[in-house]
Amino acid sequence: MQTILKREAKVTAARMVGLFWLFFLISWGLGYPILNRYDPRQTPGLTDVRMYATLTAGIDADDAGHVRFRVLVPLVARPFYLVAKGRSGSWDPVMFGLLVSDSLFVAGTALLIVVLGTCDVDGYLASLVAALLYLVNFAVPNLRLAGLVDAGEGFFLLALLWSLSEQQFWALPLISALGALTKESFVPFSIVFTAAWWIVAGNKSNSAVRKTRWIMVSWVASIAAFSWLHWHAGGPTNPIKFALSLHGNHEYLHHFGSSLWDRNFWYIFLWLLPLGIPRLPRFPKSWLIPIAMTSTTAFILDGYYGGAPGTVGRALFSIVGPLLALSSASLICSGVLQSWSTPSRP
Repeated sequence: MQTILKREAKVTAARMVGLFWLFFLISWGLGYPILNRYDPRQTPGLTDVRMYATLTAGIDADDAGHVRFRVLVPLVARPFYLVAKGRSGSWDPVMFGLLVSDSLFVAGTALLIVVLGTCDVDGYLASLVAALLYLVNFAVPNLRLAGLVDAGEGFFLLALLWSLSEQQFWALPLISALGALTKESFVPFSIVFTAAWWIVAGNKSNSAVRKTRWIMVSWVASIAAFSWLHWHAGGPTNPIKFALSLHGNHEYLHHFGSSLWDRNFWYIFLWLLPLGIPRLPRFPKSWLIPIAMTSTTAFILDGYYGGAPGTVGRALFSIVGPLLALSSASLICSGVLQSWSTPSRP
């Protein structure tokens, strides 16, 4: 028992490889229904999947709009689609490719939860529980593994937190550039997140100049990747003009209220919030404040854009879902460990 409960300072490379493939297989099983049980391209609320499917298959979609710029997840999916094409039996080869791509990003996110939790929070056991809580949340099998690109955005947002908390600043530009190729909302999210982190923790050490430099380079990298992608696809290369073109809502308060009361929002957070909130004060402010500011940005952008029901819930899960999973696991494991450590009466 002592071996099981022992706190570990880090996750070894061999264990990381094993956990990644375990999480990948779990994700694959959770997302399996899209292969031949139902077609998310024909499902209300998942219509964007049709656009990502055309990108995966290499087909130009004239009605794709701004969705056609979310290329990274379909790009990762394409080789798997080509391998499965004509060889997958009853499985849809396009959805096969998207499922593999999404499962890779979901598994990567779960692995980062374990790494961050083991190094900075409650140790290995609680971090494993957090990863499993993340995987079984409504948003993962029903949204992230249904052919959407949210799995990629969620992975790169958590990778930003890993890079900052572990002082791996060299990774920030790469993460930011790849995140911008995943979904356009990543650009403002990453800028707000890293700016808030700098205010809380980045300007209070001898290496503040170096941190500032890496953060600013990451902003340039995300905007440059965004502009290059739009130029290559024949779209607007000016981020401001692109943002203005997305404005589609003028009833902000009504939209905010409807987003909060949307059932898709509560499917995700109904149990995650009450379990996660009590232990949040145990986490560093350099996590809490950037995540809070980025979550606020998600509400602002959703109000500006006028997203469909469930849009803000998906974005918030990408931003705060891993933290709430870790906090929930901390609460659960604290009770379990306490009961294990209490000697039984004769």
